[in-house]
This record gives sequence, structure tokens and C-alpha cells, in this order.
Amino acid sequence: MTIQKRIAVLGAGQIGVIIADMLAEQGHQVTLADASAAQLKHAAGGRFATATVNAADLDALRVFLGDRDIVVSACPYFLNKGIAKVAAETKTHYFDLTEDVATTAYIRELGETSDVALVPQCGLAPGFICILGADMAARFETVRAIKMRVGALPLYPTNALRYNVTWSVDGLINEYCNPCEIVFDGQPTLVPALEGIESVMIDGVAYEAFNTSGGLGTLTETLAGKVRNMSYKTLRYPGHAEIMKLLLRDLDLADDRETLRRILTHSAPFTRKDVVVIFVTGVGERRGRLEEESVVLRYDGNDELGAIQLTTAAGCVAMVELFLAGKLPAKGFVRQEDAVLADFLATKAGARLVGEARGVDAAGLVPTVAIKNAA
Repeated sequence: MTIQKRIAVLGAGQIGVIIADMLAEQGHQVTLADASAAQLKHAAGGRFATATVNAADLDALRVFLGDRDIVVSACPYFLNKGIAKVAAETKTHYFDLTEDVATTAYIRELGETSDVALVPQCGLAPGFICILGADMAARFETVRAIKMRVGALPLYPTNALRYNVTWSVDGLINEYCNPCEIVFDGQPTLVPALEGIESVMIDGVAYEAFNTSGGLGTLTETLAGKVRNMSYKTLRYPGHAEIMKLLLRDLDLADDRETLRRILTHSAPFTRKDVVVIFVTGVGERRGRLEEESVVLRYDGNDELGAIQLTTAAGCVAMVELFLAGKLPAKGFVRQEDAVLADFLATKAGARLVGEARGVDAAGLVPTVAIKNAA
């Protein structure tokens, strides 16, 4: 039986609305808050209440969170330090969707003395992909390589970028501009974004993959010394990276993010006709031989619910469910990989990630083993 909690969801954007609806569907008392009354008007009529609250106004936020059990931030990453600080002060358990490394480091410091759980980096990548990666590493006695590839793409690309914004423009720019963490030769290290381009073919569709920031969350630290090489790359249709390099480097828009934001907002409109592809490969030794396992998941969006909305919201809500079930630490900083994959997929939101995956064997969660080298 669900224990009803008073949950605040901050940010009435494409993801926040779905998170609020999923949590309300589970019987919680949910309030969706946003600084924009007009934005909230579009979300009204659901199974949750709404409130006009500016998350950047920490005094107003402190009052709003005073009687809440949990807060989920679906706000841009640059607001999350303040939200997490207020959550710790008001004894409100905290979850967010951030990919920002600096924000996560700040929340980790808060967690050292916090009496509530602080759970950043929920969602898809970081989030679900980190849980899959940790589970993949645990399947081998020694791990040579873990490769994680995730793409959130338009199903029908129509512009030169071959891309439509399906979540946060600010988050996308952050991923394309900041250094990227990987594990190389057993040690965490940094590599530039948009580099390391490789060709990937999945189910007959050609993609390119390249380094982006934040996708591994805390997994580089967790698996340091346990895996020889580990990387996270974003999947896009071929040619995307070169255009982004032109904008960011040749035109110096990495130093003028507001102009870049306007360009992307103008040229890459939101669409629900999107596709999310998750591809995780592990190579390691087991029972005296070198083996490879792969997990492939694909989600197609529709007019009612985009694929990135489903996967991000479900990834976040599943972590809330695990916390309420006592399967995550009760207080302090919580990593995504603290979740056990089987427990994660057994939640109501996790079951949706299994049930709505397409084009893969057994929802892609039964690994396909390929023997690379016999003992």
C-alpha cells in the first residue's frame, strides 16, 4: 500500500508535469509549482494541485517547502543549488534531474550534514543509465570496459542539425560545453565534449556518438579501480557534432551561451515525435574467458507523451518509490547506483520502462552474451 506523502514538484515544463502526474497517480498529495502562472495554466486540470512559486526566491521557497515531505526539482540546473539548500534547511527530502557536475558536488557537501536524503541526477542520463552501468559492471569478475550510449532524438529530423530539443536547452548546452568525465586505464579523467566521435549502427539506423558532460553522474568515482575503461557518449544522427563544433568553437558561442540558447530554441523546436535509444555494452572476464554483454532499449514518443518525457520522469519517480520503500539511504547524499537494478525495475515507474521499451529482446534487460575469446 502506498504511504501518501506531500510532494512538491518544481518546474512545470515538459518533464515536471509528467513527474507530478505519475506521483499523483500513485496516491501522493502533489503540488506542481512554477514561477509562471501561464505555464501552470497549461498544466492545470491534472491529478495534482498547482502553486505559483519562484524557485529562485529562496525565502518564498522556504515557506512553500515548510510542510512538504519531498521536493522534486525539474528546474534548470542552475537553480538546484538553492533548492537543495532550502530542502536541507526545511527537512524536505530532495530529488533532481541535474546533469551538472558542479551542482552535484555542492549537493554532496550538503549531504555530509543533512538529516534528509539528497538524491541528485535522477532521470535518464544521468539516472537510469548509471543504474544499468553499475549492474553491467557487476556481471563480470573483472571488467575491461563499460560503454554507455544514450540518444534522445527526433523520430523525423527536418533541420540541418537533425535534432529537436526534447527537454532542457540549458541542460543541452551544459552537456556540450563542459568537460566530460570518463575512466581510462582504471583512473577517472576528463576529456573534451564533442570529441571521441564514433559511428554506431543500432537496428539498421546509423548514429554518431561523442563525449558529453554529466551522463555518468558519480559512476566514474564509484567504479574507479574496478573497471579499466568506461565512457558515456551521446547518440545523434551523423553530422550533428560538426555543426555544433562550428557554433561552439569556430563562432565562439561556448562563451556566449545566451546567443546559443536563442539559436537552438529557434532552430530546434520541441517535438513529442521523438525516440530514445539506450545502448550499454560491457566487456570483461567471467569463468576464465572474455565475454561481452549488451543491453539495448528503444522508446518511441507519441502525440500524448514524448519518449524523453517518459524515460526521464519514470527514472526520477522510480527513485522516489525506492526511497519510500526503504531501499535507498534514508539521509545524506544518495548516488543513482545505490539503487539495485532489479528493485528499480520492480517499481511502478520502473515497470513502465520495461513495458514500453520496443524492438528489443525481453525489453532489452535480458543480456545477449557474445563470446569474444575462448579460454
